[in-house]
Amino acid sequence: MAGAGGGGCPAGGNDLQWCFSQVKGAVDEDVAEADVISTVEFSHSGDLLATGDKGGRVVIFQREQENKSRPHSRGEYNVYSTFQSHEPEFDYLKSLEIEEKINKIRWLPQQGAARFLLSTNDKTIKLWKISERDKRAEGYNLKDEDGRLRDPLRITALRVPILKPMDLMVEASPRRVFANAHTYHINSISVNSDHETYLSADDLRINLWHLEITDRSFNIVDIKPANMEELTEVITAAEFHPHQCNVLVYSSSKGTIRLCDMRSSALCDRHSKFFEEPEDPSSRSFFSEIISSVSDVKFSHSGRYMMTRDYLSVKVWDLNMESRPVETHQVHEYLRSKLCSLYENDCIFDKFECCWNGSDRNGDTSDTPGKVWKEP
Repeated sequence: MAGAGGGGCPAGGNDLQWCFSQVKGAVDEDVAEADVISTVEFSHSGDLLATGDKGGRVVIFQREQENKSRPHSRGEYNVYSTFQSHEPEFDYLKSLEIEEKINKIRWLPQQGAARFLLSTNDKTIKLWKISERDKRAEGYNLKDEDGRLRDPLRITALRVPILKPMDLMVEASPRRVFANAHTYHINSISVNSDHETYLSADDLRINLWHLEITDRSFNIVDIKPANMEELTEVITAAEFHPHQCNVLVYSSSKGTIRLCDMRSSALCDRHSKFFEEPEDPSSRSFFSEIISSVSDVKFSHSGRYMMTRDYLSVKVWDLNMESRPVETHQVHEYLRSKLCSLYENDCIFDKFECCWNGSDRNGDTSDTPGKVWKEP
């Protein structure tokens, strides 16, 4: 895992120049399949970075305090906590193995000393509590210091337990398990701005969950046709609006984005807005549908814009203009002439993510850390 100098080094004016900062993990040795990182997610403050791998583990890195001798440098990230989030399972009803690979991680807004995050594999979502302990209680009345119970008949005086300092211990404990709600593989989770609910999306459905209720969820989007032979598109990503708890968007394999308002109906089969860029007939090819599939969609922090990622480009959309994006940035234009080879080795089906920086002025994608775009 490589870091980039806290988001970029100033290079004069408003430009950003990316600087190599840090590497975590072995770079010279063969990496086991289970150690391959499958998702990364910063906390809202940026102080913690959670990574999930194909072995079902979550590793959390914490940023050190800034060095006073280097006031313009950001602290490096060091391992803060590691825990096993998911284990391999087997669906006996469908005779299907369920991988432990972590598909997505999402942090919940911090409201106390402890932190919470959601992690998911293909079928099961878990809510984890990350807490610190640097004190332990001593001087119990009913048990000795080694934990053995004392004979109540031999207790002649009452003691007040006291807290003594200890080495810092970071504990990760599962608080909720949300399971058995998705027939297909989960590709997205998104925490709502009300901090009480979140959504999970698979290829054909989007479900709404309450963080306190694990045994039921509400289906809010269902694009499964009555006859599966009529299936023409699948859901690829979904996200809640950062400020309006009733608004969400989801993208499809056809390159379209639908914005839904849950106030209009309980089942959002009819979208409120439909974002699609008209295709140039002269540039259409055998690979057009594959490379136009949207692999990720992200709202800007202001909620005014959306960023979408397909195979060769990043597009910025204004929520008030559905007909075309306000900006299109070609990421891998040089690959257009190599699509046939990419199709043969399946690399054309790779999925990439995108994100905004904290000020909404720049965007970045998962496969091109040197590519930075500015919001219009």
